Amino acid sequence: MVARSVYKGIRPFTPGKGLPTVSTDLDSVRAYQFEIQFQGVPGGPGVADDLTIAAKQVSQVGMTVEDIVIDRVNDKIYYPGKATPEEVTVTFDNLYLKEAANTLWQWFQDTYDPLTGEMTKNAAPGVAGGGSFKANKMTILQLQNNMNPHSSVECYGVWVKSWKTAEFNYSTNEFHTIEVVFRYDFMDHIGSGEV
Repeated sequence: MVARSVYKGIRPFTPGKGLPTVSTDLDSVRAYQFEIQFQGVPGGPGVADDLTIAAKQVSQVGMTVEDIVIDRVNDKIYYPGKATPEEVTVTFDNLYLKEAANTLWQWFQDTYDPLTGEMTKNAAPGVAGGGSFKANKMTILQLQNNMNPHSSVECYGVWVKSWKTAEFNYSTNEFHTIEVVFRYDFMDHIGSGEV
């Protein structure tokens, strides 16, 4: 059975009268067209509250719901259980513009400061201003061909779990990167037309 085109009747083609109109209604959003933004980033002096940093790669963003298994005599029944947000790994490659490396390192120090051994130092009880080691929101904007936002994935309650430099290797011909692993509390997907 041959698939029937939905656009066959809408976009007619008459031989000798020019080419048919090519549909762009079903174009995919390209995986490499995105921008990452952070809002409410905590930190010490010099850390901006809102950041837009160029990223080379962002791992999959999602949540997983565990199973609750009910075993019966001859069958099994599954129910949804606990929902767990997954980690997000972001590889940043624009290290010098806006001092992204320093900003990300200061944010990591809010989670754990290796110089003093303090954990979540700005969120400790009694800290003035009710500090936090979490950013309010991380937004991954998916862009269309014309670079306008198409949709986005938003993660809330974001904190830095891991901060790693790329391997220092003389034989490679690439820009140096920093790989940062983020944890978040919950997420939302904002569809087309809502961004």
